Amino acid sequence: MCEALISLEHLRGNVRALQAHLNGRAHIMGIVKANAYGHNVHFVASTLETCGIHNFGVANIHEALELKQGGALQKPATIIAFASPLPSHLPYFIEHGITMTLCDHATFVAARDIAAALERPLQVHVKIDSGMGRLGVAPHEAMALLQAVDASPFLELTGVYTHFADSATPNSFTHQQLAIFKTIAAEYEHAAQRTICKHTANSGALLSLQASWCDMVRPGILLYGYHPSQECPTQLNVQPVMQVQAKVMFIKKVAAGTSISYNRTWQAPTERFIATIAAGYADGYHRLLSNNAAVLINGKRYPQVGTVTMDQIMVDLGSSHSVQVGDSAVLFGWDTLSANELAAQAHTISYEMLCAVSARVKRRVV
Repeated sequence: MCEALISLEHLRGNVRALQAHLNGRAHIMGIVKANAYGHNVHFVASTLETCGIHNFGVANIHEALELKQGGALQKPATIIAFASPLPSHLPYFIEHGITMTLCDHATFVAARDIAAALERPLQVHVKIDSGMGRLGVAPHEAMALLQAVDASPFLELTGVYTHFADSATPNSFTHQQLAIFKTIAAEYEHAAQRTICKHTANSGALLSLQASWCDMVRPGILLYGYHPSQECPTQLNVQPVMQVQAKVMFIKKVAAGTSISYNRTWQAPTERFIATIAAGYADGYHRLLSNNAAVLINGKRYPQVGTVTMDQIMVDLGSSHSVQVGDSAVLFGWDTLSANELAAQAHTISYEMLCAVSARVKRRVV
């Protein structure tokens, strides 16, 4: 009774906005990890393919195989898994033609030996930790790793990249990260006498730092209709791709002083009508939104009241109303109630609101 509507027209419009902003100066890698930020990877990837996008970024080998084998892509595509793989996963990269991320010497040795044993190529993008402090080879070790990959007959070095820690607004640390990366990439290309695909720009850098675009950019949240920050110096005309809504399943009149939901966190100030909506924290509606959010029913806002429960929330319809059982209540989406608004009320970010929409919420293309 809770569903997520997916607007592929909004998705296509967002891609067009990105393409116009780039103006042909860089290719786009569609970031479709985490089930395309909760939007359904098959719906999203197939649509991106029709928009001319043939590079895709996922979190790990499991997501890569789901995309590769799920039938969403009809044309040859490059799929890059961003996580540093376990040695036991490396044969799957080779067998299915998935590009791996290489971050350290130990994984290099495992990849080199497995590819040689199978006598089959393995495509590699080396990740440099220029300041994120997460995955990636240290800058002072990067050249040795790049050259070691080049010297391995069954490893194909097809790219090098980094990830910014704070790129939504211009700042000196992002410039420092970019300078570290570009110095290493230039040193490698000079020594190897060839160019290599370079990519650094996530959604924030795509908007705030054109120098970071390199050969390819990696928009994630922008594809799905949100900016990484409202303080981005450039704001593109993008629209939310997902709208989450649920049915009104019950309406009752309560007397003044009646408490609603667990722990009695809300009491009716006067005689009111209370609607129960078929969505709860098991659907991804955060418990932190208790008594701190609104829903849209027939275009009108109604406050959510009481503690959010696993499967239902309650809303205050006031002393009179025209709502009926079976009406749809919009939790967030494109109808004036955005994931940004709910994220602020839950002390989180739009990324989490989107990714938190659970698997039991049916995705439906509109």
